[in-house]
Amino acid sequence: MVKKAKANEQDKSIIEALKAAAPEWTFERINFVVGRRGAVVEDDFCDKLERHSVRAGKSDKILAAHVQRTCEAHNKVIRPYHHTIHGSSGADAMTSLQNLGEQVCV
Repeated sequence: MVKKAKANEQDKSIIEALKAAAPEWTFERINFVVGRRGAVVEDDFCDKLERHSVRAGKSDKILAAHVQRTCEAHNKVIRPYHHTIHGSSGADAMTSLQNLGEQVCV
């Protein structure tokens, strides 16, 4: 909770500084959640992009890039974990990781 409170305080001070610098603008914090267990809630993600006036065609590209980066990040965690737990080689780990694809939700 201490980290979250510190982050909220930092966000608050940044927003206050932005408001002071540009009082005619409106500032709002919008959190984009990567997802739980590899899931990306597409509707929520696209709604938040829409709040930023991102066009539908552009939001599809942003969502695809987001999912790609999420999968790459998960891959960096899953491979070493799998190797540590199962002691398999990279090739064995890749075969097992390919089977995970059916369990990943977007």
